[in-house]
Amino acid sequence: MKVLDLQCAQRHVFEGWFASEEDFSSQLGRGLVACPMCGDTAVAKMLSAPRLNLGSGRELAAPLPEVQEVVSGATEQVLQAAWLQVARRIMAQTDDVGTRFAEEARKIHYGETPERGIRGQASSEETQALIEEGIAVMPLPLPEALKEPLQ
Repeated sequence: MKVLDLQCAQRHVFEGWFASEEDFSSQLGRGLVACPMCGDTAVAKMLSAPRLNLGSGRELAAPLPEVQEVVSGATEQVLQAAWLQVARRIMAQTDDVGTRFAEEARKIHYGETPERGIRGQASSEETQALIEEGIAVMPLPLPEALKEPLQ
């Protein structure tokens, strides 16, 4: 099993697990490797440092500059992971009402249906009208990859 550090064109960093280097190349060529944050299929392999078990008595050498760059990107990876966790929770705890979002939000606001968390799509005009009516809405772009089961 090969674990690769990958990055999309939007600079989102993520990990991919493949049976072999050839498996990765094959899936990449067929457009099957996509960023879990944005769905971008323009993915490239990043440099990664191998993990070596050198024994408990030896001192480790200072990391190479390339490795230090990867480590400095760790904060961004932590933020991406946190955002994905929040997005998954939102997906699990809300009903997707699709293009009926404005209609459903009004029904909930005016007590016509029971209160619940919803998500969906609304145009800029619909969103502005909801806000003017005092209905709290928040744009929240969810990664396309979360709309399908994740492996």
